[in-house]
Amino acid sequence: MKEDPVIKIENVSKIYQSGEVETIALKDVSFEINRGEMVAIMGPSGSGKSTLMHILGFLDKPTSGRYLFNGQDVSNLEDDQLALLRLKKVGFVFQSFNLIWRKTVIENVSLPLFYAKVPKEKRLILSQESLKKAAFPEKFINYYPNQISGGMMQRVAIARSLVNDPEIILADEPTGNLDTKTGDKVLETFQDLNFQNGKTIIIITHESYVAEHCQRIIHIRDGELVGDEINKSQKIISNNK
Repeated sequence: MKEDPVIKIENVSKIYQSGEVETIALKDVSFEINRGEMVAIMGPSGSGKSTLMHILGFLDKPTSGRYLFNGQDVSNLEDDQLALLRLKKVGFVFQSFNLIWRKTVIENVSLPLFYAKVPKEKRLILSQESLKKAAFPEKFINYYPNQISGGMMQRVAIARSLVNDPEIILADEPTGNLDTKTGDKVLETFQDLNFQNGKTIIIITHESYVAEHCQRIIHIRDGELVGDEINKSQKIISNNK
């Protein structure tokens, strides 16, 4: 029996209303993402890809259409129900890292576990395991964010996204603040998580170079899906295929 896709978007539209002004951010978008895929959602600035990411990550709701997550229609859930899904099912990685400067690396990683009311001792163990999966050097785990490089900060953000063992990881322009060499290391980390751990990873990007490292590329332009293709020439950085 075929497994349900982890994500199924059916004819999703998103319209923002400001007074009499109506802005169509997404228009009749449909696609599926299967468990274990590494997918790029690609488009220029203003294409609607960030709006789509917010819907996929339970940060927003569609105006019309359906969003099925593991076969469950989540399109019209209440805000507290969406917050619970965000906490348990999604790991976020952002371009600007979103780390708390007054907390150490391991404290930053453990924050989702704190909000999930996981006991302190278990938080420490799970955070260390998560940092290891993100290839973060153990000797720096008690450093503060301003004491480490941008690439290392992004690995901390990746570790934090993993710590609750989410079903999907949503990465919004994860290499945008990094030089090419450091960005490659971050993309390698994502590929390792996908190849070795079977994580479903969705990368939001405007850069074709980043998208080329994914197995599949979904193209968004002017709020519409204009392409969905298997990337037969995926660039592999990882040595752990």
